[in-house]
Amino acid sequence: LLCARNIPENSFGGESIYYMISNMLFVIITIIFIKKYKLEEKYGLSGLPKNCKRCLYFIPLMIIASLNLWCGINLSYTGMFLLYASISSILIGYIEEIFFRGFLFKALEAKMGISKAIVISSVFFGLIHIFNQQGIETLMQVLYATAIGFMLVYVLLKSKSLWPCIIFHSMLDFTALYSNWESIYTEAVILIIISVLYTLYLRKIEE
Repeated sequence: LLCARNIPENSFGGESIYYMISNMLFVIITIIFIKKYKLEEKYGLSGLPKNCKRCLYFIPLMIIASLNLWCGINLSYTGMFLLYASISSILIGYIEEIFFRGFLFKALEAKMGISKAIVISSVFFGLIHIFNQQGIETLMQVLYATAIGFMLVYVLLKSKSLWPCIIFHSMLDFTALYSNWESIYTEAVILIIISVLYTLYLRKIEE
């Protein structure tokens, strides 16, 4: 989610054309699958939310997505590698939301109930980020990814749309490529605080 900067360029990494193409194919396949079986409403893809006001117009999401740029811009990649990585980061936002807040959350909800589905899908989303950093930064990334996971589940539940989650996630991953933060700690603490406060607010909204 954050700190995707100054990474060596290679043939099969996040900045490669092969990675970008594979993400494109995955997105196309999921779109075809969802449309074929008419699952748009089930996964919150049938339209944009109609109750933006009570969700505070998703301003907390915008603030979090802009965090990566608060300290200026520092390119993670150069040339075409930057283009490939930028496109992939946008696609990954869609892919991860479809999987975690779509397929996984709905499957868990049907089997275990909504409360367990919220916790398990959010914690699992946090744990998959354990490989992105090293040392204490791993813990920080898991913590803020988990906080984001809880927040986005409630964004989906209260807005009845997955699109705010997809747009936010894509923006966050995209801006991470241009981040100039020297340390993950301050950024992570700000992100966690905003995510927790927004989650608590969304939980209080009546259906």
